[in-house]
Amino acid sequence: MTAKKVAIMVDEMYQVLEVWYPYYRLIEGGFKVDFVAAEAKRQYHSKEGYPCVSNVAAGKAKADDYDCMIVPGGFAPDFMRRSEDVIKFANDMVISSKVVAAICHGPWLLCNTRALKGKKVTCFMSIREDIRNAGAEYVDADCVVDGNLITSRKPDDLPAFCSAILKKLAVKNAKNK
Repeated sequence: MTAKKVAIMVDEMYQVLEVWYPYYRLIEGGFKVDFVAAEAKRQYHSKEGYPCVSNVAAGKAKADDYDCMIVPGGFAPDFMRRSEDVIKFANDMVISSKVVAAICHGPWLLCNTRALKGKKVTCFMSIREDIRNAGAEYVDADCVVDGNLITSRKPDDLPAFCSAILKKLAVKNAKNK
């Protein structure tokens, strides 16, 4: 497989497993992974205090440089959606038909984009009305794939979530050869 590039979005109060589990699965799969946030070179902390340093500012990130964007949960998506640069990057990924994956509270960010309208989506149950209000159909399942959109409910769903991301990226890579 040709090396591919994935953006994992980070901000304060991220869910630690939902950042690091996909990060290591993607590294093992031969992908280059950037941590993208409102600010580059800043340390963001998980809900438990575990640090993650962003290496790319959302305002400098270009959708053309990435094959996939992953939005973890925790309370980070609430902080992410306060940044116009983060929202613009997320929208650019959607408009460019890139793989967009969100888990747990991750779809909160996507409520501020064009990603959810008319799609089947899952999420942490407390934000299901938010995604419905953004035009999505809520489905209670461990992983839902609708086109280039991949969503899951919670950390327990990470194996299905990461497998779906890797499968989707492999299919996209095969089509681009």
